[in-house]
Amino acid sequence: MHTFSRAFTATPSRFKHFLLLLSALLFLSILHRLHHLHHHLYPSPAAFPTFESPTTLPPPLPSLSVHHLLFSVASSSSSLNSRASYLRIWHSPISHLNTTFLFLDRPLPNSSLSLPPIIVQAKSSSLSAGHRIARIVKDALSLNVPGIYWYVFGDDDTFFFTENLVRILSKYDHNKWYYIGCGSESYEQNEKFYFDMAFGGGGYAISAPLARVLGRVLDSCLDRYRHFYGSDARVFACLAELGVHLTIEPGFHQVDVRGNLFGLLSAHPLSLVASLHHIDAVEPIFPGMSRIQALEHLFNAVHVDPARVLQQSVCYDRTNSLTVSISWGYAIQVYEGNELLPEVLTFQRTFKPWKRGKNVASSRYMFKTRDYPSDPCKRPVVFFLHTEVADTAGIWTNYTRHSAGDCLRSKEIEKLKEIIVFSHNLGFDIEQMKAPRRDCCDILSSSDETMRIQIRKCGTDELITRQG
Repeated sequence: MHTFSRAFTATPSRFKHFLLLLSALLFLSILHRLHHLHHHLYPSPAAFPTFESPTTLPPPLPSLSVHHLLFSVASSSSSLNSRASYLRIWHSPISHLNTTFLFLDRPLPNSSLSLPPIIVQAKSSSLSAGHRIARIVKDALSLNVPGIYWYVFGDDDTFFFTENLVRILSKYDHNKWYYIGCGSESYEQNEKFYFDMAFGGGGYAISAPLARVLGRVLDSCLDRYRHFYGSDARVFACLAELGVHLTIEPGFHQVDVRGNLFGLLSAHPLSLVASLHHIDAVEPIFPGMSRIQALEHLFNAVHVDPARVLQQSVCYDRTNSLTVSISWGYAIQVYEGNELLPEVLTFQRTFKPWKRGKNVASSRYMFKTRDYPSDPCKRPVVFFLHTEVADTAGIWTNYTRHSAGDCLRSKEIEKLKEIIVFSHNLGFDIEQMKAPRRDCCDILSSSDETMRIQIRKCGTDELITRQG
């Protein structure tokens, strides 16, 4: 008893040491628990699987060719006869015959060997034309054509520039989900439908993995959108339900305008032209020709240098105070005086609105426009494509003068009868496609009747300007 009490008799100094020791033990216990909790919530790097760093880069995507694109053309037995000639123009190369298919509502009595293979879709009296055409997405997949990276959809009056389309789609990874196209030129049409919808007449492309998923859900989805007017709006709605948005490529042209397309074609954006639509609603694009003849004439240039077709270059003749705007493979405009570049690049209103009726004058477009004088003598002088010649040195295109009234012109313009343009093949690679730059041009000489121009790459700091 005495020993016990003596052993535990606490002096003030010993009690203080005891409290310090107890506090230290408690602190260590808390640290141990926190350390255990930290490793539970935030495992160390050693707890994760380890992967060896690759010694080589992943293989590049296979280069895209027209054989990787399946073209699905929507038509009907009633419209095909009048539009078959359009289809034959862009579909004429033999290489397209195995990847282009024509979808109809019923068999034709006499099918032409020059048309793509015809697929007659299943009949259903309860389905509208819009529903039938929307189902082409699923019907195209059911063909099981091997090696397809992209499914492209358009109408029987859609002109595809197939080589340009291959170049455009090569910018994108076909293994990912892509829905690529463009809206309408008409503000009212976009407002009526959707601003972020690809219009079907201009054509659109869907990557293969996205098309496969869309095909699986399409029927159930279309039932919810029976009230929609067109097939393109129904497909857009189904893709929206999959969470996919439109990737815009300005080269797809719905052509929701009427009349003269000159103002659109002569100031085409830097994007490669991918399609043209509504050919029946516009005048022939070359004067003195039928629609078919005019399109065949344009496609002569397409076959020579597809990427450069309709690409605009502007150069200045400072000696004679002239401005020259070249829409390659189509037309050249020669202005008296030095026009500011932004004005020359703006669309001239040679066309009329798609909308008809009393309020046509109030129609709006999705781009800036400028007046096109009603007096031909106040317009620039126009030279239309005549011939094209290509060899190992380059490409020569010849443009001849189009007479438009008996106008008084300066002597430098009055004497001109033809313009010859020299250029090299426009071999855009993928990086140039992502960030294109307009080419420059030089007026090499101008004799009494002929002007010679060379198109070339601009220098790093070079300006396209009327100043020296």
